[in-house]
Amino acid sequence: MARYRGPRNKLARREGVDLGLKTAGSKAHASFLKRAKIRPGQHGQRMGRKPSDYGKQLREKQKVKRMYGIMENQFKRYYQEAAKTKGVTGEALLSHLERRLDNVVYRLGFAPTRAAARQLVRHGHIRVSDRRVDIPSYQVSIDNIVSLKPKSVRIPVIEKSLSEKTLMTPGWLQKKATAGKITAYPKREDISEDIEEQLIVEYYSR
Repeated sequence: MARYRGPRNKLARREGVDLGLKTAGSKAHASFLKRAKIRPGQHGQRMGRKPSDYGKQLREKQKVKRMYGIMENQFKRYYQEAAKTKGVTGEALLSHLERRLDNVVYRLGFAPTRAAARQLVRHGHIRVSDRRVDIPSYQVSIDNIVSLKPKSVRIPVIEKSLSEKTLMTPGWLQKKATAGKITAYPKREDISEDIEEQLIVEYYSR
């Protein structure tokens, strides 16, 4: 599957916010924080004109898409699925994104970034209810148990992530050691990132 392979800090600078693409505390993350408000390119320091309504909608869509590490076609499919469900479309879209296996691995603190979590899934380090699943986009369900393979716990990046004590596990996940149970579907209040999902709905509703 196609995915972005360029510099991640460039993506975050384009949106002007920390998208969680680099490990907190790393040199790369510190570099981003110094230049967060400077857009990439030779004219990055110049003040741009006030964005139109369409421009705001586009930037919000791009921000969330890049935050979760998803390409355009797949992101659009998530929106189309959300639009068919009952309830608020924007919240349903975020629920689909949160229930991706790579995001769950990230939320449980098994990896420092979603990109690192995606790699763990692809390399077969993650099990879902005692079954090996190597598809990052796999949608978890209530009562699924997401766990690390016993041998995988000794991988340095995982050891370091598990040692972090400041991570807050969302209310829809129940974590114990190297496993987490999905106890409910994610709600809007479970997502702490600054996201205006209604702008995304407006973008695709044009």
